[in-house]
Parts: sequence; C-alpha cells; structure tokens
Amino acid sequence: MSITENMDLVRQRINAACQKSGRSPADVTLIAVSKTHPTEAVLEAIAAGAQHFGENRVEEAEIKIPVVNAQVSKSPTWHMIGHVQSRKAKDIVPLFQYVQSVDSLKLAQKFSALCVEQGRQLDVLLEMNVSGEEVKDGFVASKWDSDSELKRALWSQIEQVLALPGLQVRGLMTMAPIVANPEEARPVFASLAKLRRALESDFSVSLPELSMGMTDDYPVAIEEGATFVRVGRAIFGERANK
Repeated sequence: MSITENMDLVRQRINAACQKSGRSPADVTLIAVSKTHPTEAVLEAIAAGAQHFGENRVEEAEIKIPVVNAQVSKSPTWHMIGHVQSRKAKDIVPLFQYVQSVDSLKLAQKFSALCVEQGRQLDVLLEMNVSGEEVKDGFVASKWDSDSELKRALWSQIEQVLALPGLQVRGLMTMAPIVANPEEARPVFASLAKLRRALESDFSVSLPELSMGMTDDYPVAIEEGATFVRVGRAIFGERANK
C-alpha cells in the first residue's frame, strides 16, 4: 500500500477511536514518525496531508529537515521525539519546533539557556517514565501517585522546569512498554493522563498536550486522552534501517 493509502487508514482508526471515546478527531494530532525514512517519503506524506513529523536523531534531521522544508510551500512542524544528549541540544533548537523528549531538569536547563541566548521560545513536552522500565528515559514517575517521596522529588523538578525562561511546557510524553496486546498499555496511558491533571491542579498551569501511543497502540492511547500520537510503521512501513 502507498503512504497515501496508509495515511487514510490511520486517519480512519483515529476517527474510530475518537468516536468510541466521545472525542473530536480535531483534538488529536497525527505525528508521522519519519526517522530512517528518506525525504521522498516525507514529501509523499505531506502531499497526503501530514503536517507534523517526528525525528529522533540529530544527525539525520540536520540533513533531512532543510531538504524537505526547501521543497514545500509551507514547512511542516518538526518534533524531536528521541533521547537528546545535552551536547546535542544546540543543534536541535534551530531545527525543531517541538522537543517532546525533555527527560531531565539538566536538559531543560540546557535548552532554556540556549533559547534565552537566541531570544526564542521552544515548545517542549516533559518525558515521563510512568511504566517503571529501566530501559526507558524520562523523569522517574512510575509510582508518583503512591510514593510520596518520589512525588515530592518529581514535583520539585517540575516546579524548577516550569520556572525556566525560554521554554513553553506544553504537556507530557511517555513511551509505553512494547506489549502483544495494546490493552496492556492502557494503564500507562491512564497514569500519564492522571499525572497531567494533578500537575495542572497543583501548579495552576495548562498542559494541553499528551503525547502517547505509537503504531501498535495509538487507538488505546486516544481513548485515554492522547492529543499527539506518534505513528511511523503504519504510515511508512518498516524502517529503512534498524
């Protein structure tokens, strides 16, 4: 199937998940995860209506993003969704409109300093490890609602991030475990949504975005409140390289 046909199927599944959960499809943004896929594939997805793209490696993005942007009348919105090394932060700021993978206070401080230096604002999401998997990046948040000490530490870090100049904290992101049954990921998505509500209440802030759900489980994530879904394989097929 073509990328255009795949996009149509993904949109149909988004619409079905929204209908099931009483939400408007307009409240869910599809992020086409284009990492490892060539510029030609990105341009085909743009022609099919994709407006948001996710990349996870700076080296690849530095080549791909300028080429794509130069060939379209309106540049898409680019999201950094992969782990960011602090030393690479300076290369990310000029390329991306969103950084979804701010996973530590140190990294947030680095981005803040760069944005202040350049006189700009950067939209960011705070990556939360709510699954508790050791292999996952993110702020430690697996037992935030049952471990008072962990919650205090997390709240302290988030309070400091929210006070940083140059950053617009737009919401939260998480990576769910890879499971055979998408329903097994539902508690992770529900936990992130609950955490977002608690933070909005305790800090009197608006955190409108929840980035959660990928190719295998995004309908479940939408049912639990996702506003960004990161879909790669269902649009582009298998990765060009592993």
